[in-house]
Amino acid sequence: MIPQSFEYAAPKTLDEAVALAGGGAKVLAGGMSLIPMMKLRLAAPEHVVDLGRIKDLNYIREEGGALHIGATTTHYAVESSALVRAKCPLLSAAAAAIGDVQVRNMGTMGGSVAHADPSADYPAALQALEAKIVIRGAKGERTVSAADFFVDSFTTALEAGEIIREIVVPVEETGTGTSYQKMAHPASGFAIVGIAARVRRSGGKVTFARIGVTGLSNIGYRAAAAEKALEGSAGSPEDIAKAAALVTQGADANADLHASADYRKHLAVVHAGRALAAALKA
Repeated sequence: MIPQSFEYAAPKTLDEAVALAGGGAKVLAGGMSLIPMMKLRLAAPEHVVDLGRIKDLNYIREEGGALHIGATTTHYAVESSALVRAKCPLLSAAAAAIGDVQVRNMGTMGGSVAHADPSADYPAALQALEAKIVIRGAKGERTVSAADFFVDSFTTALEAGEIIREIVVPVEETGTGTSYQKMAHPASGFAIVGIAARVRRSGGKVTFARIGVTGLSNIGYRAAAAEKALEGSAGSPEDIAKAAALVTQGADANADLHASADYRKHLAVVHAGRALAAALKA
């Protein structure tokens, strides 16, 4: 498998990268998705812009009540960061569930988010976390919510020539329980279905619930009906079951050789129940 010939650039600053990214060029972060696609000629860019030498895109820092994660930060760095584990454990758990050791050591958070694979792990966590994506382009910088960033399968709000600079996730409030549960494809590790849950309970009632879903449909989404059903309840096993049954509401489930639409819906309900139960015990 040999890719089509292409021009290669490795800029050292984000501004240089943005200047090179227009005109149909493909941006390379970790390469875990783009390179296999190029080898199969599913992608045949004339220009590839490698972000790997831009040191200013590789960081994890806390600022203004949120974690700011640079686009070229690897999955392993997110998984193993003491700061992420302490301040946003849901994101750490999602990163730890990605692929295998090699993928997590080379793949980047920004690259995965920009690729927008419908079976990726980050979309569920970012939806549940109500994260924001900071984008740089020739016209300047803009910030897009995770809810608006993921548009469709492999389709995002990124416009031609734009590059993700960082992902911003809130520092988790004290008393919030979180969990990420998924059915992984045994070969690739991608999520047949993945559920991210965040819950808080006070005075014997669930006061806050956020549930992100990936793998089920062509886009990661928040299960609003399930959240509403859980909030205000006691969070009993019966309450969890009622809420979990609603995670597929309004979703057009995918069907492929790995799982039928009905089976994916079943898996979503089962894993939502597990994620909510684990989060409420945390």
